[in-house]
Amino acid sequence: MSATPFYITTTLPYVNAPLHMGHALEFIRADALARYKMLQGYDVFFNTGTDEHGQKIAQKATEQGVEPQAFVDAGFATFKKQVAAFGINPEAHFVRTTDVHHVAAAQEFWRRVDKNGYIYKKNYQAKYCVGCESEKTDSELVDGRCPLHPTLELELIDEKNYFFKLSALQNELLALYERTPDLIVPEFRFNEMKAFIERGLEDFSISRLADKMSWGVAVPDDDTQVMYVWFDALTNYISTLGWPEQSELFDRFWVQGTPTQYCGKDNTRFQGIIWQAMLIAAGLPTSRRIIVNGFITGKGGVRMSKTLGNVVDPLVIAKEYGTDALRLFLLKEVSSFEDSPFAVERFREACNANLANGLGNLASRILTLAEKYIEPVVVEKSTVLIAHIAPLMESFDIQKALAAIWEEIADMDKTIAQTRPFAVIKEDEAKGRKMITHLIQRLAGVAYALTPFLPDTSARILSLIRDNKKPDAPLFVRLD
Repeated sequence: MSATPFYITTTLPYVNAPLHMGHALEFIRADALARYKMLQGYDVFFNTGTDEHGQKIAQKATEQGVEPQAFVDAGFATFKKQVAAFGINPEAHFVRTTDVHHVAAAQEFWRRVDKNGYIYKKNYQAKYCVGCESEKTDSELVDGRCPLHPTLELELIDEKNYFFKLSALQNELLALYERTPDLIVPEFRFNEMKAFIERGLEDFSISRLADKMSWGVAVPDDDTQVMYVWFDALTNYISTLGWPEQSELFDRFWVQGTPTQYCGKDNTRFQGIIWQAMLIAAGLPTSRRIIVNGFITGKGGVRMSKTLGNVVDPLVIAKEYGTDALRLFLLKEVSSFEDSPFAVERFREACNANLANGLGNLASRILTLAEKYIEPVVVEKSTVLIAHIAPLMESFDIQKALAAIWEEIADMDKTIAQTRPFAVIKEDEAKGRKMITHLIQRLAGVAYALTPFLPDTSARILSLIRDNKKPDAPLFVRLD
């Protein structure tokens, strides 16, 4: 296989509740990047899936009166329906942390880290947030609670567990950061992780007593303990590639490729520090790029979260307004790296401006002229606009890439207003046809460039161009 390999993965959401707008943002951006790379001719492996172990999964199963496995089976089926509503490529690879292969891979990963001397056992006490599935220091708490899950009581842990020697890998992590100056995007998130490491790293617990929390991957050679959910879940990024038994996919996409990960800013420490340290400890290559999203906020700039109950359901938005409308808003109107608000009113305004009044109106005008005055045009795949947005996509600034496409749409509107091809063709037929043909070619370039971002809209416009037909109805209905 000659195509250059490219690996992209989302984080894995828990299956304890429906996906929220922040999840939709991460999945749609990763999907757009995967589709963009495929458009460029890369051999793409797009990974996503579900995190199915841990305390809050066990609690939810108990609340519903079902076994944890039955609970996560139902959750995974729901998850696949949800991401389909986001327009995620159906050819994406879906991994589950309860998969037999993943469980075996997580245990092998543990053995390698242990063999290399980075695991030990000790008694400890800690405050634990079930919502985050992580320990919390007093400095991280606000009024004695986790700021991300303020409605949840912290659990007090007092037991003997296995620990990961994160502190022993401080210099190795800083060296990784030094030789990979673009490991974490954007740069200010990278600087946050550097500062965190430089303040000193502490070892952390990577197991729980099985008699207190049995729903997890068993620690190899110690059935009294199960793996801490993050230690188990993070290995999905390589278990999905068949590691450790199937070396071909792993070698191609992880070792030879550019393993790229999307995550939210609350996940940066796990992806940028802990996962990289785990890979180093296991003697495996580290990630190549970690792209960090900001939060989707609600009223008052407060982060949307299931725990706070202030979420806007992306599935409701997709069902009412269409998948591509949701994708466009999250890709074009939401900052590539900073926090951004979501309100239904703002969503409608953006859809009307960008789709109904923008792309939809432009496409209808040009297609109507083409159907009336010219023969069907054989339009080859135009790479001009794709090449124009390439630097922006390579820096993962998807918002600016979409803005550049819409600048082309605005320029085409301006061109029509200034050159008036609908009037010219009545006076000079040859000149008018040439002008309309050029507009069709530009429209095809826009549609082609939109393939990674609005796949359904792109396909529809290209089909109308090939058939030389105007749309029977507005491409996008104006939202009231």
